[in-house]
Amino acid sequence: MSSEPAGGMRQTLASERTTILVTGGAGFIGSNFIRYILTATEYRGSIVNFDKLTYAGNLASLEDIDRTLGRERYFFERGDICDPRRVEDVIGKYSVPIIVHFAAESHVDRSIHGPADFIETNINGTFRLLEAARSAWQGRQDVRFHHVSTDEVYGSLGETGAFLETTPYDPRSPYSATKAASDHLVRAYFHTYGLPVTLSNCSNNYGPYQFPEKLIPLVVLNALEGKALPVYGDGMNVRDWLHVDDHGEAVWQILHKGAAGETYNIGGECEKRNIEVVRDICAILEELAPAAENPCVKDRAGVSRYEDLITFVGDRPGHDRRYAINCDKIKRELGWRQRYDFSGGLRATISWYLRNAAWVESVRSGDYQKWIDRNYAGRNS
Repeated sequence: MSSEPAGGMRQTLASERTTILVTGGAGFIGSNFIRYILTATEYRGSIVNFDKLTYAGNLASLEDIDRTLGRERYFFERGDICDPRRVEDVIGKYSVPIIVHFAAESHVDRSIHGPADFIETNINGTFRLLEAARSAWQGRQDVRFHHVSTDEVYGSLGETGAFLETTPYDPRSPYSATKAASDHLVRAYFHTYGLPVTLSNCSNNYGPYQFPEKLIPLVVLNALEGKALPVYGDGMNVRDWLHVDDHGEAVWQILHKGAAGETYNIGGECEKRNIEVVRDICAILEELAPAAENPCVKDRAGVSRYEDLITFVGDRPGHDRRYAINCDKIKRELGWRQRYDFSGGLRATISWYLRNAAWVESVRSGDYQKWIDRNYAGRNS
């Protein structure tokens, strides 16, 4: 099987009548990807957002996109990637030639306490989606299935080194094991059936519209409310941080220039210990919303600054010590570069959460799900 880009792919993406199906488009990374494509690129085609709307799916994150482009270039279809008939119907309805597959259960702690959902969505859901694409496309090469994965499939690093696209898989959690399985399925469909696929493995994403259970928004919001800032173990676990818009641009470059059958690592090249990230957040908050002026903090005994809220808790089972991404391949072959440095990106992210308290409250209270019912009832099944 050739590893050259699928024939006609660049012309397809350049066409104003092309439709991209984005699975998990109401989630954090998926919604930011849709926003990036429709507002920051020259793309003039349409996007179909296919999402089951689990707890982490929030259409309010794309409310402005829906208001300005809804039913013209942006379409929402509620559905489960594990439902083959629903997937086939949507692919057929919009004559989809491009699928970008973000939909996944992704929170490691949830996978430890309830792995069944991860098996169903990440493995079985990806299989159903691949089957639907294979059936709809019938051997066409002017199509593309892009699968979004994680650096966690590679396991844990020592103090040196970085993950390459050729690094053997060594997943340590139910989450990463199910993502590894889905990666293998996608590659199998390329080698066995000739399905034009690309894959990407990214590092930790951060940015606006992230569900509050993740590290950065959790720390920001807990600090503002004068709550404990939990840090696993000794806080020395290292992660590579990638701004979500840099991730979106990388996927866009892969769709344009990536070779079928190839994998591209996407990293921020910004290694930070967890405790460093928490302290960086505290320092920025002291500038933007000083603890001394925050009634939730200043009246707490023994707390005079946000850093005083840091609390070390028992470590997560199977907690990988260090991740680091080598993304030389995507830089060399596709010309992609990160636009955000962590300091500026983190400050912008914290500022966004400070400006968007209503969005945060709707997510934490569950009101966003009522908003979805009010605004999308009857639009599709």
